[in-house]
Order: sequence, then structure tokens, then C-alpha cells
Amino acid sequence: MASDESRPGGTGGPATSVITKVKPKTKRPNLYRVLILNDDYTPMEFVVHVLEKFFQKDVEAATKIMLHVHHNGIGECGIFTYEIAETKVTQVMDFARKHQHPLQCVMEKK
Repeated sequence: MASDESRPGGTGGPATSVITKVKPKTKRPNLYRVLILNDDYTPMEFVVHVLEKFFQKDVEAATKIMLHVHHNGIGECGIFTYEIAETKVTQVMDFARKHQHPLQCVMEKK
């Protein structure tokens, strides 16, 4: 058996290794905008209620978004990760159908 002293280039001591811990780079998740689309049938008050209920907007912010939707045809409710955005869209659409309103809610990648 060879001793530590016979290693080429060795200092006569035991061999040492440096172990570096590689920190994995985590990528930020993609974000999605949740949008409400204007229609001629859904009451403005219902849209405000939806914004308060599902997007935690206060009356003033919900009214501002609703008016933006009314005047521009589309308005942003919030920006979320994919799963949360998908859930919000489904909740809004189900709630609108349950109350017999044709309100449309969609999501798009930011």
C-alpha cells in the first residue's frame, strides 16, 4: 500500500478536497394578467361586487376598474401566477353564470 508521502506533488499530508455547494437558480414563475371584458348586459354594480369579492378591491378601486372596463372594453383585475390566475378566472366565470350574467373574465401572460 502506498503511503500519503509517496503521492506525486503531495505535501506528505492527507489529500484534501474542497466541496462547493451549488445553489440552484430558481426561476421566477411567469405572471398572468386577469382581465374582465365589457359587455352590454352585466350590471356595473355586479362587476364592482366581483372585483370586491374575488380581487379584494375596495369600493373605490373596484369602481375605477369597472369604469375603465366600461369605457375601454377591458380592464385588469390583478396579476398572479398561473394557478392563481386560472382559479380567479374560473371563480368569476362560475359566479357570473350562477347569477345569469354573461360577464367574461380571461387571463393573458404578462
